[in-house]
Amino acid sequence: MTGRPARRSGDSDDREAILEAARGAFAEHGYDAASIRGIAGAAGVDTTVVHHYFGTKHRLFLAAANVPIDPREVLASVVDGDRAEMGQRLVRAFLTAWDGPAGSAGVALLRSATGNRLAGKLFREFVVTQILGKVQSSLGLGLDPADARLRVSLVASQMVGLAMVRYVLRVEPLASAPPDLLIATFGPVVQHYLTGDLSPDD
Repeated sequence: MTGRPARRSGDSDDREAILEAARGAFAEHGYDAASIRGIAGAAGVDTTVVHHYFGTKHRLFLAAANVPIDPREVLASVVDGDRAEMGQRLVRAFLTAWDGPAGSAGVALLRSATGNRLAGKLFREFVVTQILGKVQSSLGLGLDPADARLRVSLVASQMVGLAMVRYVLRVEPLASAPPDLLIATFGPVVQHYLTGDLSPDD
């Protein structure tokens, strides 16, 4: 029991209350552990109201994190094809998304993530679970969890760093570099993080 009276479906405050509860739940518990039932209870609404506004937990998470694109649509072109070229495909999809209409919203999201603790936790959860986790699982390498987490975090450092320098800070000449150059440059590095030998040299 939350001690908060449930509102009727259609109340103009329902959607924002659900988003507020979802942000707290996803940030505190993570995507996998957060539940529609728990979020609905915290928002003081029935689960049907959550589904009415957002449909699925996935779409609720995207709305709560202010993510302008659905990563599943972007990643479809990344996971299909030669595994040895996944790094280049990931960088290409990343640049295509950021250079597209959703780019300005992505910049706002990244700025918010670096300046607000809750937004930062949501952004991290989005990157790890919705993007890198799905890429990692598609590789089918049977990696131990520690190795998988290391690879995911290395890829995240590369991609988020690229976004910060190119789109937020706009450092030249990287900010104006053609996408093909960046794909050729960053792709092999990302590929090494995904499938290469990470053992230190003797």
